[in-house]
Amino acid sequence: MPSHSETKRLPYTADQMYALVGDVANYPKFLPWTAAARIRSTDQHADHIEMLADLVISFKVFRERFGSRVRLFEGERRIETEYLDGPFKYLVSNWRFADAEDGGCDVSFDVDFEFKNVILQKAAGLFFYEAMQRVVRAFEERAKELYG
Repeated sequence: MPSHSETKRLPYTADQMYALVGDVANYPKFLPWTAAARIRSTDQHADHIEMLADLVISFKVFRERFGSRVRLFEGERRIETEYLDGPFKYLVSNWRFADAEDGGCDVSFDVDFEFKNVILQKAAGLFFYEAMQRVVRAFEERAKELYG
């Protein structure tokens, strides 16, 4: 059951980072191991947008599709992701974005998951921290590309 949590100060606005992370359809352009993304549906609710999305993750011989429910709370600059189907027992991630008084913004990210397959779970544990660092770095590099 790997989990990861971190907060980083970045030289972009909270709105910019919220828009970048919320743009799930473009993840294959920059996110490591993301081979494809498809938005199944998007529904507007009173306080958030709910998106059902599929991602195809490809790493060496491993290639899996998984579905997620993504809730975008624009007013709060918060994104919640909940696992729907695929190779996990569960997967939950949360993003929060807050403008910093001295410029830039604080980006907080946490993820917790467990694979159904014990072999995949053990393999994930071996490279989990490095993988999370690469994912966070990919979002930073994409922000620099778009806003830098």
